[in-house]
Amino acid sequence: MRGGTIAIFGATLVLAATTGANAGGQTAPAASTPPAAASVPVDPGAIVAGRKAAFLLSAASFGGMKAVIDSGGDVAGQAFAARSLANWAKALPAMFPPGSNVAPTEALPNVWTDRAGFDAKAAAYAEAAGKLAALAKAGDKPGFAAQWGEVRKTCGGCHEVYRKEDKKG
Repeated sequence: MRGGTIAIFGATLVLAATTGANAGGQTAPAASTPPAAASVPVDPGAIVAGRKAAFLLSAASFGGMKAVIDSGGDVAGQAFAARSLANWAKALPAMFPPGSNVAPTEALPNVWTDRAGFDAKAAAYAEAAGKLAALAKAGDKPGFAAQWGEVRKTCGGCHEVYRKEDKKG
């Protein structure tokens, strides 16, 4: 009974909020809608930090998938990670807006000067990762393992052209 009362109370609050009714039963004026093209200033350094963090998360997912492949584990459990890679790949071009080529970026200037090439590499990565996600969902171990290699190639192919050389190795 208590849960039902709380649900009714919650529904009443939602209804009141959506209809604009206030405690006196009067209708509140409609809230203005922000313009569709409103811009939000973003610090280029924050963009770089965000994409670096996302790259590290994708690398962790990728490494986890490889561990499952190497151990002969159930690849169906990797569907979420593979889908996450595919979504990241689709979002990747937007993470490199003009003006975000600031330290400590590892991106080369040609990300912005060869935008069509960069976008094409990201699209290939997204397509390969999408296939990986479908194979994981299907539980196809051999297909998943083979596609993991293809995703690695498309990911690395972008790094070869658009990323500063790794001086750690």
